[in-house]
Amino acid sequence: MSTGRRDNDEAEHQRGYWRWSKQDFLPEESFQSWNNYVSALSHTWIRFKDRLFSRSDDATETEELKKQSEHDMKRCLNWWDLTWIGFGSVIGAGIFVLTGQEAHDHAGAAIVLSYVASGFSAMLSVFCYTEFAVEVPSAGGSFAYLRVELGDFVAFITAGNILLGSVIASAAVARSWTSYFTNLLNRPENSLRIKTNLKEEYLLDPIASGVLVIASVITIISTRRTSFLNWIASAINTAVIIFVIVAGFIHADTSNLSPFLPYGAKGVFQAAAIIYFAYGGFDNIATMAEETKKPSRDIPIGLVGSMFMITVIYCLMALSLSMMQKYTAIDTGAAFSVAFQHVGMKFAKYVVAFGALTGMTTVLLVGRLAQARYITHIARCHMIPPWFALVHHKTRTPINATLLITIVSAIIAFFTGLKVLSSLISVSTLFVFMMISIALLVRRYYVRGATPRENLLKLVIFLGLIIASSMGISAYWGLRPNGWFGYTVTVPVWFLATLGMSLFLTQQRVPRVWGVPLVPWLPSLSIATNVFLMGTLEYEAFIRFGACTVVMLIYYFLFGLHATYDMAHQQEKLQSKVDHRETIKNEGP
Repeated sequence: MSTGRRDNDEAEHQRGYWRWSKQDFLPEESFQSWNNYVSALSHTWIRFKDRLFSRSDDATETEELKKQSEHDMKRCLNWWDLTWIGFGSVIGAGIFVLTGQEAHDHAGAAIVLSYVASGFSAMLSVFCYTEFAVEVPSAGGSFAYLRVELGDFVAFITAGNILLGSVIASAAVARSWTSYFTNLLNRPENSLRIKTNLKEEYLLDPIASGVLVIASVITIISTRRTSFLNWIASAINTAVIIFVIVAGFIHADTSNLSPFLPYGAKGVFQAAAIIYFAYGGFDNIATMAEETKKPSRDIPIGLVGSMFMITVIYCLMALSLSMMQKYTAIDTGAAFSVAFQHVGMKFAKYVVAFGALTGMTTVLLVGRLAQARYITHIARCHMIPPWFALVHHKTRTPINATLLITIVSAIIAFFTGLKVLSSLISVSTLFVFMMISIALLVRRYYVRGATPRENLLKLVIFLGLIIASSMGISAYWGLRPNGWFGYTVTVPVWFLATLGMSLFLTQQRVPRVWGVPLVPWLPSLSIATNVFLMGTLEYEAFIRFGACTVVMLIYYFLFGLHATYDMAHQQEKLQSKVDHRETIKNEGP
């Protein structure tokens, strides 16, 4: 180790991990005084254009930014760990709750087709994620990928939606944990929550907050131990799921599958958009890249393997429920428990409650891991204070980032039931996955300094047509679900735009290890399916989505923009000094 590096490590050790100086929270030039801040605000437009068109690169995201954390995370995971992390992060309460709700209200027995549609869309996104995760193995996940291909601003908006969805989802899962725990104890509903003098349904949930805190403490202590606990809980959950599927098929009555499409195709896709929430979380695997021993091998196996397994399980569970009870009789709150009581297996409700409880526990454990690493990388870029980027020198885990996500989620879980925000989670998730597919096409067809301007213009046009036609397909489906004329325009436009990209553009980059097959067709189809599923959601979800985006923009223009601008240009100045010294050294006396 060089003397300079050793001196830096000793200085960092002397500073300690728990520090609270202004330099740890607001080290940028724009925040050193009020005059500096006012000056920064006066140059907001110039700085915004700089950040809008600037791009990061693979080396910066995977190597340079890690220095902001002062210590590296420990590489201790392999493909087996990642597969079960993917399993544990996805299979929770969603399958037990949403299946009955959507079968009863929207899809009927065709709920299995809804899971197929959602699973297909999720698998397309998995392929896109996998290529990025192998090429840019960073804790930042999609935030890092978008910074490289689409720039800071797009990455920030996407990151904000991921964090928003993660916080809400964590709080919702924690509240559900309390409900299933109450059910397992055979106690009255809401008996473990605290009643208030406000609205009748406004109940405080200290258990939900407590579960989040416990899960966070475990993830702070050790990533490896958290992975081991996740594997044990996921194995138990798998045993319960196998029991549910086998018992369901034993008591199956195929007459319950008729009518198979009581709400038509519209109901199938409407349910597919909502149950997409049950597939959310697979992207957590990508954020574990810095703690994976061999990212190029382990991440593809973990992502694709876990998602394929999960899709099959979901379809089998949905089919077994539909054959046990007619869709009109399915209970929307405790579908599997009531269905088993209907066929004479009353004890099974405790098995289902226990399985859901273990599944939600793994979701919370893995969620703490992934979300903290996501926040760590965002802080490395100074989008939020760099204090949250620090990695503890003993545990090799990002304690500060874990505390941030835990405190926010625990407060929300304690005070609200989150029913109002449930659809917002699906909008945010689908939006993020759509952006990743767009970024992948940009990565394949555009390389700065190498791609001719004419080809860049063609790429922008083709991408615009793919997105616009996808929105047109979704809009026409919503306005005229039984119509056909609109598709004679929108579908050919999507097809021709994708074909044009394939014929008139040459791919500028070849993946080093693993790449998405059938480019541009597969990423283009991913864009179309994600946009389509977004369009099937109720308009209230987009109003909330828009309101949350406005809040994110206010934060960005008041803080994030100036912090990232200062950091980027500080790095440029440092690099310029290094180059100047090298030039002088090479010239000699």
